[in-house]
Amino acid sequence: MSKNRVSRRRFMHGLATVAGASFVGPAILRAAEVNVEKIRIASVGCGGKGGSDVDQASQAGAEIVGLCDVDSNTLAGKAKKFPNAKTFADFRKMLAELDKSIDAVTVSTPDHLHGLIAGTALKMGKHVYCQKPLTQTVFEARALRKLAKDKKVATQMGNQGSAGPGLRRAVEVIHAGLIGPVKEIHVWSNRPIWPQGITRPEGSDPVPPNLNWDLWLGPAKERPYKKDVYAPFKWRGWRDFGTGALGDMACHTVNMPFRAVKLGYPNVVELEKASQLFPETFPKSSRIRFEFPERDGLPATKFWWYDGTPDGAETLRPKPELTTEIVAMKGKLPGSGALLIGEKGKIFSPDDYGSQFYVMLNDEKKYMGSGNHEATKAIPQNFVKPLDDKNNDLSMKLEWFNMIKTGAPCYSNFEIAAYLTEIILLGCIALNVGEGVKMDWDGPNMKSPNCPQAAQFVKREARPGWELTL
Repeated sequence: MSKNRVSRRRFMHGLATVAGASFVGPAILRAAEVNVEKIRIASVGCGGKGGSDVDQASQAGAEIVGLCDVDSNTLAGKAKKFPNAKTFADFRKMLAELDKSIDAVTVSTPDHLHGLIAGTALKMGKHVYCQKPLTQTVFEARALRKLAKDKKVATQMGNQGSAGPGLRRAVEVIHAGLIGPVKEIHVWSNRPIWPQGITRPEGSDPVPPNLNWDLWLGPAKERPYKKDVYAPFKWRGWRDFGTGALGDMACHTVNMPFRAVKLGYPNVVELEKASQLFPETFPKSSRIRFEFPERDGLPATKFWWYDGTPDGAETLRPKPELTTEIVAMKGKLPGSGALLIGEKGKIFSPDDYGSQFYVMLNDEKKYMGSGNHEATKAIPQNFVKPLDDKNNDLSMKLEWFNMIKTGAPCYSNFEIAAYLTEIILLGCIALNVGEGVKMDWDGPNMKSPNCPQAAQFVKREARPGWELTL
């Protein structure tokens, strides 16, 4: 197999092992020198989600050895809690200096840095926990999957629903054939809740003394700092730094159907509709269609993604006739959800993480909670129970540490998570090539046979010194 080619058979085997009923098979990890009693962690990103990732790694039993953040105020605040950890502004310096004294790395930064930081750590043979979306580009996702496999390390992407019993049970009952072969999937989100569909403001502002703007930019092209435009949080809507509503949320909301329907690579992706397109930011709302060919006995499947809020743009959602029973049950259409339409019925999950789901078979007129539906109850529960049934996010770290110690694969390890991320990022490419462009896609070779302009969005042109190399 060439280094750029990933077989569908291997992916389906991975899904059967990781996304299905049980974690089976021999340990896959290298013989690493890891103190299993106290895993040593270096964390990149200490604010927001990064702050909770550091705290949970410690709560799960790790020793926090290094802390890195480009905001000195954020870094100092977290260092007070972990006074024995060495502190850094530049992750490259931290990893180089602490190399032999760390076992694993957490990555909780803006999207544009995920692939580079995680890839650097993987090349050093470190175990990696990285927030979603795993990367910002298709090339990076493919690179991380290859690196994780070659280095035989423990990996986990931070899409918390993966550690929830609701999502795992939904995957299990769909695999058992409850609603039959799935031919349509509809997933929607109330994101963005940050600015998108805007132009870059003119001029520049003084960089705050606590922020290292050059390190914050990382591999992205240089641009002047503007107060309250990019950092913190608002970077998500900018093409150079984030992945928009799709990249931010689909690793959560598409996670269950991706696993349950074994989607693999799409052969067509198209931005069907969007609010006004801007060169540097994602649109306020969009509808994207993914088409998946027949695969391993499963029929061709179409998947639609919808995002947007009423703030200044049309709210794009599934056609009302598809959601009539959902509205009847909930009183209104929830802000986010996933609807799977099979030959024998439908399954609806009404939240971002797949924590619960409802079933309506073809001879039924309303949805019923999965725990009360007789057909669902008849399917044995064999999925692996989360390690912490009260805190999915903490359970993700516990599962990662368990993979480090035993080799039992995490539910969202990079073999699966990078595949999910890569598929989602094809929607971001469609958002870049424009509305109404039917983009045929050659997944194994990461290119479009009929849309050559897509190639420029597969891999980043990084600033010198910030390249991800294999």
